[in-house]
Amino acid sequence: MRNETFLPKATFESAWALIQENAQAIKAMQKELGGISNANGAMAESYFVNSLSKSMQFAGQHYNGYFSNLKKKDKLLNLQGEYDLLLYNCTSVVMIEIKYKADKEDIEELLEKAPIFKQLFPQYANFDLYLGLAALHFNKKVEKESIKHGIAVIKQIGDTMVINDAHLRVF
Repeated sequence: MRNETFLPKATFESAWALIQENAQAIKAMQKELGGISNANGAMAESYFVNSLSKSMQFAGQHYNGYFSNLKKKDKLLNLQGEYDLLLYNCTSVVMIEIKYKADKEDIEELLEKAPIFKQLFPQYANFDLYLGLAALHFNKKVEKESIKHGIAVIKQIGDTMVINDAHLRVF
C-alpha cells in the first residue's frame, strides 16, 4: 500500500479561495488591457480620419468625399465588410485600414478586403481602387511588405502625416 498524504481541508479551501481571487484579478486586468488597446486604436483612427478627411488628398488626387467606420453586409452574396476609411471621387476609391501598430496580418487582411469591396459596392466596380495602411507605428519589415504589395504606407512623423505612395498600384 502506498503512503499518500493529502492536504488538510483548511489548506485546500485556502488555496481554492486564492485561485478564485487570482482568476478575478486576471479578468479585471484583461478588461483594463482591452480598454487601453481600444483607446489606442480609437486615437489612431481619430488622427488619420481627421487628417485625411481634412486634406482630401491621396496619391496626387483630390477626393470629393469619404466614409469612416463603414460596415456592409450582403446576405445574398454571403459577404460582409468593415472599412476604417474610404476616400472617393469620380474615378477612384482609396481604402485605408487604420491601426495603432501595423502588423503583417493587417496587410493580408487589407488585400483580402479589396475584391470583397468591389462586390459589396458594385457602383465602384469600375473605379480604380487604391489601398493604404495607416498606423502610428510601423516596423521596417511591415513597411517593406506593404510597399512590395503596392499598398501606401501612411504614418505619423512628429506632427505631420506622411504618405509613402510612390509604389502604389491599382487593385
